[in-house]
Amino acid sequence: MAEFKHISPYELEGNPIRMIAKDWALATATDGTAANTMTISWGGVGCLWNKPVAFLFVRPQRHTFRFTEVADSFSLGFFDESYREALTYCGTVSGREEDKIAHCGFTTLYQNGIPYFAEADKVLLCRKLYAQDLGEQFALSPIVTNQYPQRDYHRMYVGEIVDVLVKE
Repeated sequence: MAEFKHISPYELEGNPIRMIAKDWALATATDGTAANTMTISWGGVGCLWNKPVAFLFVRPQRHTFRFTEVADSFSLGFFDESYREALTYCGTVSGREEDKIAHCGFTTLYQNGIPYFAEADKVLLCRKLYAQDLGEQFALSPIVTNQYPQRDYHRMYVGEIVDVLVKE
């Protein structure tokens, strides 16, 4: 199994816009008995409240929503291109129907109670700081029309990046 080294969030290499929007990531949380994951292509990293943070968006109908709600932390795992099929699978199949983590052959590891996968190249371990539902406050109405025709708005989660793991 690959070993990870710990780095500061300020040492993270790579373009975070590409890493999330084009390469995708897995957002993973636990309810204390099981872990669940979903592919994300929306989110970001930055600085908020003088802390390095990551943010992600989860719709309430997603199975992962329950996990991100009850957990006080989550991880964002980034993978090389050889895992594209698995990431596609994790974004299209619900954890309600099957154990998609097992289906993909991922090895779940935990650090300070935060689940992540041994197969990832980079992992952001985050402590949840804030959650807020998106709503009708959009400045551009086409966003509502195009992204939310059912008005099923995402919940935004902001997490302090408490550790970054990278494969050695």
